Amino acid sequence: MAGSGRDGSFNQRLADCAATLASAQGAEVTSIRLEDFDLPIYSHRLETTAFPESARRLKALFVEQDAILIASPEYNGSVSGLLKNAIDWASRPTDGEGPLALSAFRGKVAGILSASPGPYGGLRGLMHLRQILGTVQMLVVPEQAAVPFADRAFDGAALTDPVAAQVLPLLVQRVIKTAGSLK
Repeated sequence: MAGSGRDGSFNQRLADCAATLASAQGAEVTSIRLEDFDLPIYSHRLETTAFPESARRLKALFVEQDAILIASPEYNGSVSGLLKNAIDWASRPTDGEGPLALSAFRGKVAGILSASPGPYGGLRGLMHLRQILGTVQMLVVPEQAAVPFADRAFDGAALTDPVAAQVLPLLVQRVIKTAGSLK
């Protein structure tokens, strides 16, 4: 999944590359596009009075996964509002769960990656994403992929940056192996 809904998103391209690699390594892949979910900004009032069906559907998709690969753009040194809002909604208890259930995330594995036209490849945002995912009880693998100068790192949908092209398969492999070990 990518934390961007922008047309032509570098992070969506990176997420698609990761999904292709995961599938090639034998993983069953579900691609999630956040723009397919009409998520209002999280509020406790809305959660308790009219939990959005779109948030319930997104959470159900997360619950079904053993691992999640997240390609996050960097917005002002952190994660995108779209991604943070999706995590906030999916972290909320539903269907009689206790307040700390975190069924969409607890005990699952995450791999984090980012692509940015800047020189750091979204690295500052990945630090925040790692912290957020740890807070919702995910095990974030140590490897991460930050693709700098993303405007030159792709040829169409193909990742052509030589360093990222070496790191991404290792990251995907670690996520699959770790999720398999925990299952």
